[in-house]
Amino acid sequence: MIDPVFLEVSVVVLGIFLLMAEAFGLAKEKSTLAWWAIGGLAAVFIGTFFIGPNSNSFEVSGFYVVDGLSLFFKRFVLISTILVLVMSVDYLPIVQRLVPAERPGAGSGEFFILPVFTCAGLMWMVSATDFIMIFCALELVTISFYIQVAYLRRSMSSLEAGTKYLILGALSTGFLVYGITWFFGATGQTNLVAIREVLPLIPVANHPAILFGLALVLVALGFKIAAVPFQFWVPDVYQGAPTPVTAYLAVASKAAGFLVLIRVLEPFFTVPSFQNKLFLALVLLALLTLVFGNLAAIPQTNFKRLLGYSSIAHAGYLLMGLAAIGDAFAGGAVVFYLSGYLLMTFLAFLILVPVTKASGGDDIAHFNGLARRSPGLALAMLIAAASLAGVPFTVGFFGKFFIFEAAMNQGLYLLVLAGIVTVASGFYYYFKVIRAMYWQPAPEDAGPVAITKTSSVAIFILAMLILILGVYPQLLIGMLP
Repeated sequence: MIDPVFLEVSVVVLGIFLLMAEAFGLAKEKSTLAWWAIGGLAAVFIGTFFIGPNSNSFEVSGFYVVDGLSLFFKRFVLISTILVLVMSVDYLPIVQRLVPAERPGAGSGEFFILPVFTCAGLMWMVSATDFIMIFCALELVTISFYIQVAYLRRSMSSLEAGTKYLILGALSTGFLVYGITWFFGATGQTNLVAIREVLPLIPVANHPAILFGLALVLVALGFKIAAVPFQFWVPDVYQGAPTPVTAYLAVASKAAGFLVLIRVLEPFFTVPSFQNKLFLALVLLALLTLVFGNLAAIPQTNFKRLLGYSSIAHAGYLLMGLAAIGDAFAGGAVVFYLSGYLLMTFLAFLILVPVTKASGGDDIAHFNGLARRSPGLALAMLIAAASLAGVPFTVGFFGKFFIFEAAMNQGLYLLVLAGIVTVASGFYYYFKVIRAMYWQPAPEDAGPVAITKTSSVAIFILAMLILILGVYPQLLIGMLP
């Protein structure tokens, strides 16, 4: 058996090794760094299966815990990072063109190294059971994302995205730290397990202080998961950031944020006086996020921007699952939804990278005639869009179905109605991409879209998983913690 602490340590050591290899020129081709990173992360992923999920045995000073849920999300983060690196190899020519360098290839190696450190931070986040640990892991993730979002220094949109993400991210960090101080002042604890034990003993006169601290923390985590009204950074950052970084933000960062949110809120669901207020807050957040994300996506013409608003909408469905947390399967429904979201979102971004390289842009119009130029890519994008919209026989359909079922069991009929209406609007804006591929004429000078073998394999696997899990979801349900 492997000591679980070595998982994150191995990822950090891998990142340091890659930095040294880059500094001393051990990798003549910068893409070699990506393959080394993929190999190392794959080895760590295999290592996760040699750890028994037992929170009592694997706990470090109340800061770090490994249980079934954290192990599942560690694997989730590792798979996400591997897919980001596969995508980054295809994206390398764009990086080398938009990153100033004194010699060919200089400045592009770190593009493959930073996601490794981000991966370590995300893995620590999903095992953190103390606000101090959550803050440290979150800062490792956020600081590395600041650099990655603004990585294309010759692109004004990338610099603008990095500036907005930096300013708003720093603001959200301030909310988080201030909320933690209120928790500590009211309970004398920063450990979530200890807070759960002392909450029922807190005098009613101190409840407003705890609720104020909880509100501050919700604002900070609302920024991380892109919940309304803390979503203002999403469209510009998603559009301006390098495409692999956008995919990483949309999937892995959001998933880790939701797991942290679940761990933070869990103690408050055990105290009725806090539970009722928290329930109303989650319902309101879910309703606003659902409506805004779906309606704002309708007029979009840029595909990355559309996926940004779509990401907000998906956060609304996940918040609906959190609001229904009293249902026995609500937690499993949220995890199932996040797993399906990984498959369909990464599939869409994996297709976007070669299309952007071939057409020079990431607007929906750049998909025009893709079915005639590259029918395989068009079919894969059709599967991704259908799953994101929630079409039957895709994993996205069952993701929404399980969330709605949990919400219905808890009597959240208004949220379910809003969810059904917004799903209909999702069909419209995802159909714009399908219409561009199958009904719009291709540019006269456009040829087949070139794609690497690795990306082709990844696209095929993700597309097949979306369809298989859309017919037989029990395959994924059996893996849920």
